Order: sequence, then C-alpha cells, then structure tokens
Amino acid sequence: MRKTKKRFFLEVIGIILALLWVVPFYLMISNAFKSKVDIFRDVIGFPSSFNLANFKEAFTELNFLNSLFYSTVITVVSISIIIFFSSMAGYALSRNKSRLSSTLLLVFVAAMLIPFQSVMIPLVSMFGKANMLNPVGLIFMYLGFGCSLSIFLYHGAMTGISASLDEAATIDGANRFQIFIKIIFPLLKPISVTVAILNTIWIWNDFLLPNLVLSQETATIPLRMFFFFGQYTKQWHLALAGLTLAIIPVVAGYFFAQKQIIEGVSDGAVK
Repeated sequence: MRKTKKRFFLEVIGIILALLWVVPFYLMISNAFKSKVDIFRDVIGFPSSFNLANFKEAFTELNFLNSLFYSTVITVVSISIIIFFSSMAGYALSRNKSRLSSTLLLVFVAAMLIPFQSVMIPLVSMFGKANMLNPVGLIFMYLGFGCSLSIFLYHGAMTGISASLDEAATIDGANRFQIFIKIIFPLLKPISVTVAILNTIWIWNDFLLPNLVLSQETATIPLRMFFFFGQYTKQWHLALAGLTLAIIPVVAGYFFAQKQIIEGVSDGAVK
C-alpha cells in the first residue's frame, strides 16, 4: 500500500514537472498563429484560426535560410574544433605527469572563472585590428572560450582509460597521434557527446558575442530575432513565429542524432 501511494505521488510530481516544461512551448506555438491583437486579448487561449501569415512574414524578416546557414556553420565548425583540440589537450595533460602539466590544467580551470564581459572590449578590438570580425574570427573566439570546460571534462574522462593501451600500441609501432586518433578518441565518445551538447546549447543560442562580431549579412538566428523588438514596439506575433521556426532545426537535429546522443550519455553514466 505504501509503495502504491509513493508511486502515485511520484507520478503526480512527474506530471506537474512535465507541464512546467510543456507550457512555454504551448504558449509559443499557439500564439505564433495569432495576430498581435489576439495575443493581447487572450494569451493562454487556443488560436481560433491558424494564421500562417505570421510565419511567412517572420521567414522573410529573419532572412531565415541565410541566418540558418550561418548559425549551422558556426555551430558545427566550432563544436568540431572544440572537441578535436580539447580532447587532444586533455589527453596530453593526463598522460604527462609533470608539474608543468598540472599548472597548465590549473590555468585552463581558472580561465572558466573569468567573466566574458571583462574581456569582450579588448578581444573585439584585437580581432578588429586583425580584420577578423567575421564568422571565422567568431569560431576562433568560441574555441578559446569553450576549451577550458571541455579540456577539464576530457582530462577527467582520461583518468578512466588505462595508460597500458598507449604502451601496447607503442610496441605495435603506432606513434602518439595514431594512438590518440585510433584508440583513445573512440573511447571518449560519451564525454564527446556531453561536450557537444553543452557547447551546442551555448553557441546556438548565443547573442552577445555574435552581436559584437558579425554584420547583418552574416547574422545568426538569435541576432535576427532581436529585430522584432524595437524601442517603441514589440512584434510578439512575428517573434513567436520566428522562435517556432528557429527551434525546428534543433528538434530535427536531435531526432536525427537521437540514437548517438542517448548511447553516448548512457555509456558515460555506466562508466
């Protein structure tokens, strides 16, 4: 009887938490089909008719295909570079037991404590003098800001991989790079999935850094979304339609890589 009550109580809590997660999505999608007047008249209510004009106008105003292209390219390239270099750095720091290695790891960890606002002006000024205020420069910035946490995670994951694998591969004639690429890196798949998820959420939704670096021609989706909010007016019907369009690639990407994400997270939990 007690187990039944406990289970019922947990199910109620689960339903409440699920509603808390679902309600914002419902408000966004339902109001995306309403006119601006209907939104202020009834925010919670279901739309009386599905007005697709909001999506057409939002698609045009966002220059959606162009902004989606730059958001995707910047995110994918940044994540790939962060994973590749951070995993190599984590591997090198974990296998090298010298004092210098420990000091470098401490520097990377300490870098996570530096707020971006304290370095953004000199950073943008430096990249501006180098003519790198463009998507390429932005990717380099993401590499610098994303590596600290990623190296820390990879270094922790490397403690569970025996150094005897390196020794066996060395005896077989493999060099250090071959050992890492063919043996170590595949074993780091769970932590690579974690690093990819954390950095994708950050980079895809980032507004401040792209706003300082990118022009209107190379603007990402978060930058384009800002155009719906002016000083004297806020176009909520277009903004919500734009948000609905913006989450479609994320949802599609999740379903496309769902198997790999679940396997990576599950393997990491088991280990």
